[in-house]
Amino acid sequence: MEAYLDNSATTKCAREVVETVVKAMQDDYGNPSSKHMKGVDAEQYIKQAAATIARSLKCQEKELVFTSGGTESNNMAIIGTAMANKRRGNHVIVSSVEHSSVKEPFNFLEEQGFRVTYLPVDAQGRVSIDALREALDSETILVSVMYANNEIGTVEPIEEIGQIVKQFNPEIVYHVDAIQAYGKFKIVPKKLNIDLLSVSGHKIHGPKGTGFLYVKEKTKIKPIILGGGQQKAMRSGTENVPGIAGLGVAAGLIYNSAFDEKIQKMYDLRSYFIEELQKLPDVTINGCMGRESAPHIVSASFRGVRAEVLLHALEDRKIYVSSGSACSSNKPGLSNTLVAIHLDPDLLDSTIRFSFSFETTKEELDMTLEALKELLPVLRKYTRH
Repeated sequence: MEAYLDNSATTKCAREVVETVVKAMQDDYGNPSSKHMKGVDAEQYIKQAAATIARSLKCQEKELVFTSGGTESNNMAIIGTAMANKRRGNHVIVSSVEHSSVKEPFNFLEEQGFRVTYLPVDAQGRVSIDALREALDSETILVSVMYANNEIGTVEPIEEIGQIVKQFNPEIVYHVDAIQAYGKFKIVPKKLNIDLLSVSGHKIHGPKGTGFLYVKEKTKIKPIILGGGQQKAMRSGTENVPGIAGLGVAAGLIYNSAFDEKIQKMYDLRSYFIEELQKLPDVTINGCMGRESAPHIVSASFRGVRAEVLLHALEDRKIYVSSGSACSSNKPGLSNTLVAIHLDPDLLDSTIRFSFSFETTKEELDMTLEALKELLPVLRKYTRH
């Protein structure tokens, strides 16, 4: 038996997704821009995926731009918006706990002369609403806040932020990174005043290298990939038909009649796992409890044990977890989020992220808890020496 508890990094492709991807690669392999039937058949996959995703967001199909994943969606949203609106102002606002695919584009904008305000968060990672109100000014053109934190699971006050931004100035573009939220929450962008919403396919049992950006109709945004004018010139390049097809199937499988039941199961597992973790000595749970968190993420700090050492000790027992955001593992250093929530410095390098899917079982969690009970005393003893 193995326990895969790293679903925030990536999920296993659903069987139906794999079958659709293979069919699109082997049978319906035409270029969707071609005028013959092979092209028309390929284009149908894109239309079907757009229809499925549009239903899940209660938006129009034409408001979706397919991308290579969450990073591209975030880059397109942030840089594309800044470039399209720079005559109106040069001030942009972002939370201090964003994923690197949001943080780095804002760093880029700062280098280009934009003024960036980073919003502080509380000890649970929630954005300060007062700081947002103070930051908004006549030069503000973009506000970007993630829906659910990828490291600690905290759900941000997305609806309240949207109301504040639009009441201050309806022309300010509101972007939400929903990469850890899509498939876990019922999201209706128009109700939340969201103009741009980023999503990644491989977080919802779809293929890697797929994603989309929801772009509310009439939102001012410039493309950042230029070429043949595909997708109404918003994202040039021959569409990844097999990937888009698989993404559409994954979205349909997530947002089906059993959605509420699947999410409740994950919340129940999360509550159980946290309760059992808290029985272990010197364990700190980071982020929020209950519905104020995403259902699939548990961040725990184990005092006196280095995260990487614990990660590999668990790996030896076929238990797979993360020591933070998978995308940040190529740039080792202190976690942006854990520093922002003012976590005890002794715990910054002792934090593990456990993340579930609706396929995660209680047996996997019990296996992990038993391993932790055995490993922690040994590793702590070794660390002290």
